Amino acid sequence: MKNFGLIGAAGYIAPRHMKAIKDTHNNLVACYDTNDSVGIIDSYFPNARFFTEFERYDRHIEKLKYENDLLIEYTSICSPNYLHDAHIRFALRSGSNAICEKPLVLNPWNIDKLSKAEENTGKRIFTVLQLREHESIIELKNRYKKFDKKIKINLTYITSRGNWYYNSWKGDNSKSGGIASNIGVHFFDMLTWIFGKVDQNIVHMNNEKTSAGFLSLENAEVSWFLSIDSNTLPKFISEKGQRTYRSIKIDNEELEFSEGFTELHTKVYNSILNENGYGIYDTYQAIDIVHNIRNSKLSKKGIFHPFLVK
Repeated sequence: MKNFGLIGAAGYIAPRHMKAIKDTHNNLVACYDTNDSVGIIDSYFPNARFFTEFERYDRHIEKLKYENDLLIEYTSICSPNYLHDAHIRFALRSGSNAICEKPLVLNPWNIDKLSKAEENTGKRIFTVLQLREHESIIELKNRYKKFDKKIKINLTYITSRGNWYYNSWKGDNSKSGGIASNIGVHFFDMLTWIFGKVDQNIVHMNNEKTSAGFLSLENAEVSWFLSIDSNTLPKFISEKGQRTYRSIKIDNEELEFSEGFTELHTKVYNSILNENGYGIYDTYQAIDIVHNIRNSKLSKKGIFHPFLVK
């Protein structure tokens, strides 16, 4: 049984990490968040220590190590995107490996610096790329092992958010990295994992609610559309009262992967604990894509997503 710490216990994604720690028969020893709405901990690890001040969490981890001879072997990081880098470094300095949610960092050059931190501490940084664990995505990768032409792909992901979003760190591009980083980075990782390196990255739209563009990959041409604006939902979705729409069409054939998401974090943890997890450079290309989207000028070049040419 391994001992875990968790930074960012009150966030949306933290319960999936708690469940994965429990499902892999390990123990959450201590966790931290500035927000104390963390009653979900009782469902998984009611005996875990909880702190709302980072300094006290830090002190507790040190006390466990030096007074109780108890080492936190892994630290799960679910904090706001812009803090991932600092929290990863803390985990490594405290003698722990790090398991970090997406996006690992906001800028590709931060990855090189984290690599130095791994070398200096002898600890590992693992990133959560859960779509690579999804059965439908694995089947897709196996299907496209050989290419005789570029595959045409339309990616659409709309996940409606209310007004709260724009007053949280997620609505601040300097903290979240923007729409592409917040809700698109896993899809870009999945597509480059299957279809190869980026040849061209063109952005057609990029604002606080919606981002869209065109990616030319080694073996695919991808028109993508990401939004948190409910007004962009297809009519047949909004008429059902639904607030999320996800579609990936590959050569006009819909990829069905609406199910199978509930256990993906557990699969990620199993891979990491079996020394098969994804490291920092596995996510480099996706981080580079979203960084370039965030900093690109809008263009009229490339193939437009159907949502932009209605």
